[in-house]
Amino acid sequence: MAEFCCKNQKISVAVYLLVGLFGIGSWLAINGLWVELPILVARLPEGWDLPSYLVVIIQLANIGPIAYAVANKFSNGKVGEVSVVYIIVTVGALACLLLAIFWDRVTLIGGVDHSTALLVLAFSLALVDCTSSVVFLPYMAVFKPEYMTALYIGEGFSGLLPSLVALIQGVGGNGDCVNVTVPVDVNGTNATTSKLVPVAVEPLFTVEVFFFFLFAMMLLCGGAFTCLNYLPYCRREHAKLKVYLENVDDADDKRAVEFRKRHRRSSCCPSSGEPRQTESTEDVIIHDTENSAVRLCPDDDADRNQNESGPLPLTKYQYVYLLVLNSWINALGNGLLPSIQSYSCLPYGIMTYHLAVTLASVSNPVACFVAFLSPTKSKKVVQILTYSSTAVAAYIVYTAATSPHPPLLDNVGGQILVVACWILVTSIFSYTKATIACIFRNEGRKALLYCGGTTQAGSAVGALVAFLLVNIFHLFVSLPPCST
Repeated sequence: MAEFCCKNQKISVAVYLLVGLFGIGSWLAINGLWVELPILVARLPEGWDLPSYLVVIIQLANIGPIAYAVANKFSNGKVGEVSVVYIIVTVGALACLLLAIFWDRVTLIGGVDHSTALLVLAFSLALVDCTSSVVFLPYMAVFKPEYMTALYIGEGFSGLLPSLVALIQGVGGNGDCVNVTVPVDVNGTNATTSKLVPVAVEPLFTVEVFFFFLFAMMLLCGGAFTCLNYLPYCRREHAKLKVYLENVDDADDKRAVEFRKRHRRSSCCPSSGEPRQTESTEDVIIHDTENSAVRLCPDDDADRNQNESGPLPLTKYQYVYLLVLNSWINALGNGLLPSIQSYSCLPYGIMTYHLAVTLASVSNPVACFVAFLSPTKSKKVVQILTYSSTAVAAYIVYTAATSPHPPLLDNVGGQILVVACWILVTSIFSYTKATIACIFRNEGRKALLYCGGTTQAGSAVGALVAFLLVNIFHLFVSLPPCST
């Protein structure tokens, strides 16, 4: 099987691809639902407010990771990550299948039509996707550190693949406006008048087909995870015991305790019972209760020297500061900005909105791949990227706040600028989040758990603020179809 080298570490191409396919399932369903919004906004009763509803629903689904954390705590770490991953994949696949059937079902609530089927199923998708943020990352501690970036590339592809399909699907909804003659009653006399109405534009294929595609991709994710967890070839890429134990908390991970019990005399290899010689390159494999495998003994002196010369641990200030930055960029990128994207882009036209949604999603995995090719663990770089992306986000918020007459509305430069801003801010956010995760990977398994937790906490706060601004205080104004 083909292998390639990264910083003197051999990585299996096949396993790297499987980790990427596994990562696709993390946010595939919600990202897919999001890139379909240009069509859904035009066809469902919530209209321009639909993104803000979805963002809040997604954040309410944080009950999933909270329930997982509580269950894991009170069960003394007996809630297996492997079992939870299978639940995530199964529920996600079923919800995508049901969306293909019921996405346009509307219910009258309080005299107002609401897309109840889509919103309920969106909550189910968000429930499992949010939980994946605190399950997938800790699970990756079982693998060599070099595979961490593959997970983020896969997570990026969870936006890329639906975006490419959406680009092929094309723009649907309301297109150009035309004059039509309509009857009117003038003082009891029948008359006619002309009126501008939008002409419906049909996409290349239906919304139902799109959701069936998401269903198939979730099944593919489940197959990749099964291979990673059970194939012997994939197990050989699991982390060595020494590295694994350094990345877990004994109090929270019973597997670490079990590993130590079974390997009390580390100077001996269980296969022979004889003292191990320093120059030996033999690996000893043992399996935990969930069929994961780790190497007990270092391969060679080079590995030991690399561990000894690894990056210095974060100071307490750096640890907290990076968590705060992670919360901030997720509050903007996953909470506030997505909620107001329709107000930022739709005044420039449905095509601008479509391109901003899809191309921004495409830029996500590209940025993660850049993080793989050109990684950095510089805290200063993280800080600079966070501040620069915040400045771009400020312009996006300004375009939404001035809707329906944002800057350069009648200029093609305005359309290009707003699309470019969405691509740029998404790219920087993605690269920064991947960099922060790689930094915390060296701090251990619990640090990755905190990283995932602050991701969800920041996203929830941003979504709540956006919902209040959009639906309670009505600070953003939509443009009626064909208005002048």
